[in-house]
Order: sequence, then structure tokens, then C-alpha cells
Amino acid sequence: MTQVVLVGFVCFLCPAMFNALNGMGGGGQVDRTTGNNANTALYCTFVVFGILGGAIVNLCGVRWTIFGSGLTYALYSASYIYLNHTGNGAFTIAAGGLLGIGAGILWAAQGMIMVSYPREDEKAHYIAVFWIVFNLGGVVGGILPFAINYHSSTDSLSDGVYVAFVILECLGAAMGLALAPPAKVTRDDGSSVVLVKYTNVGKEAVEILRLFMNPMMLALLP
Repeated sequence: MTQVVLVGFVCFLCPAMFNALNGMGGGGQVDRTTGNNANTALYCTFVVFGILGGAIVNLCGVRWTIFGSGLTYALYSASYIYLNHTGNGAFTIAAGGLLGIGAGILWAAQGMIMVSYPREDEKAHYIAVFWIVFNLGGVVGGILPFAINYHSSTDSLSDGVYVAFVILECLGAAMGLALAPPAKVTRDDGSSVVLVKYTNVGKEAVEILRLFMNPMMLALLP
């Protein structure tokens, strides 16, 4: 359970804060053009790395992939500080593309933990705990801009709001390093986590291609 709660707080501090920022429309900017373009770049890369993410997690391990992915959330939030001062949206759009890569890998790592760490009879409980913690992050992330920007006379979010998001997201990324390697995780009943780990890039590529020979996988494409 400890590992699942840790992953929950990583997502509390990274994806949930992104959801809060994105939920304000345009990343908190009056002109939503840059935010919309950044989201387009984000989902273009996310759709690719959502597929490749599992292979990357298998090759690089859970801790470092979650840490690196978490930093892409912080970079995205920080890019709006640059936008506030320069009006140039190129950095924010590029950061959105990098975030799509990071998000695809992070959610692959999260999914691997959620289905591998609990026993079969515990999965519903663990998944419920994760989603409670994760969604509380969106609540806190929604309160932050209101509290910090309450007396602001500017139309867009102030730098202070973005700085707060960056700090929280960096903290979330660092929490990824606190996760134990799967080989060292012991379940409540004393059993160990069993993972199929491939260390060969070619093998991972073959396994990804095999997914698209699965009729159930193909049924998701429409």
C-alpha cells in the first residue's frame, strides 16, 4: 500500500496540478492560443508515448522514469512564466510536446504499479485509494490560483501561481525517487512482486507490435 500511496502523491503533485492549470483554460492566460497549441503538441506526442511508455519503463525502471516524467510537468508550468514576460509562445508549445512524452511514460509506470503490486483481491481497494489521492490534487490545485491571485489586478495568472505549481511538481517528481524497485517490494502477505522485465530494445519493439495483433486491442482503435 505504501508504494501505491506514494504513486498517488506523485500524481497528486504532477498530473493533478496540470489538470488544475489546464482546467482554467489556456493555462491561465487571457489569450488561449498558446495554451491550445501547447495542448495540441502535448496530445500528439502523448498518443505515441502512451504506446511506447511501457517499453521505456521496462528498460529504464520505475523510479527514474517517474522522476524524469514529473519534471516535464514542472517545465510546462514554468514555460508560462516565460510567456508572461516575453509573449513568445514557442517555448510553451515545445514544453507541451515534451510533457506529452513525459505523461505517456508516467501513466505507463503508474499502470504497471497498480496492476502488479497489489494481490488480485486487493486491486480494487488500491486503485480506489490512488484515485482519491490523485483527485484531491485537482482540488488543491484549483484553490491555489484563487488564493494567490485573489488580489491581483492582472487578467492572466501571476508568476507566483506558476512558481507554486513548479515547486509542487518538482516535489512530486522527487517523490518518484522514493519508490522502491519492484524487486524489493513485498506484499502484505509476504509474497514478492513478479514482473516480466525485458532488457532488450528489439524484444520490447516486438512485444509492442504484437499488441496490434490482439483483436481486443484493435477494437480500441475506432
